[in-house]
Amino acid sequence: MEISLEFSLVQYGNYPRTLKGAMGIIASPFIHADFQHLFSNSFPFLFLGVGLFYFHRKIAWPVLSIIYLLSGFWVWLTARDAYHIGASGIVYGLMAFLLAIGFLRKDRASMATSFVVLVLYGGSVFIGALPTESGVSWESHLLGAVAGLFCAVFFRKPSTDVTNAEAQIQVASQNDFYYTIIPKDGNSNKGQSYTYRMDLDHLNKKDRDSNSE
Repeated sequence: MEISLEFSLVQYGNYPRTLKGAMGIIASPFIHADFQHLFSNSFPFLFLGVGLFYFHRKIAWPVLSIIYLLSGFWVWLTARDAYHIGASGIVYGLMAFLLAIGFLRKDRASMATSFVVLVLYGGSVFIGALPTESGVSWESHLLGAVAGLFCAVFFRKPSTDVTNAEAQIQVASQNDFYYTIIPKDGNSNKGQSYTYRMDLDHLNKKDRDSNSE
C-alpha cells in the first residue's frame, strides 16, 4: 500500500513519550521499512505462532495479547527518541516465551518446543537484544523478550493450560466413559490395575427414574 500510494506509514510508528507516538503501540507491528524487513519478521512470527497455538492453545491469545501490548508500551516508555516499527518485538516475545516455558513446566511437549526454538533462534534472542546496530530497534527486541519471559512465569502452572484430569481421561465416544483403578500402593504391574466402562446414558436414566419416584 505504501508503494502504490507513495506514502510512508513510518510516522504512525511507536515514537517514545509522545502522544502521537502512542498510537504506535498498536500500529507499529503492522508497519515495516521494506519487503526485506517484512519477510524477516513474517516467517518467524508464523512459525512461532503455530507453535504457540498448537502446544498452548488455551493460553495462546492471552500470551500473544500481553506480549503485543507490554512490549509496545515499554518501548514507548523507555526507548530512544526515534520511530520504532515492525513486529520484531512480538517475535522476540514469542521466542522467549516458548524457550522459557519448557524449562519452567518441564513437561515433554513444552521442553521439546523449547529445544527447537533454542536450536533455531537461541542466538538471535541474545544477540538481537543488544545495541549492535544503530538502525535496529534493539529495545523492541529486548523488551519483547522480557514480556515473553513474564508470560512464561505467569502461565508456568499447567493448570492454566491443560489440566492433569484432561490429560488422563479417555473418552471413547459421546456416551461412554472409561476409568482406571490402581491399588493404593500404586503398583499397577501384573494385572493389578482395572479398567471399567461406564455407560453415561444408563446412569442418567437411573438418575431420572430415582427423581421421578
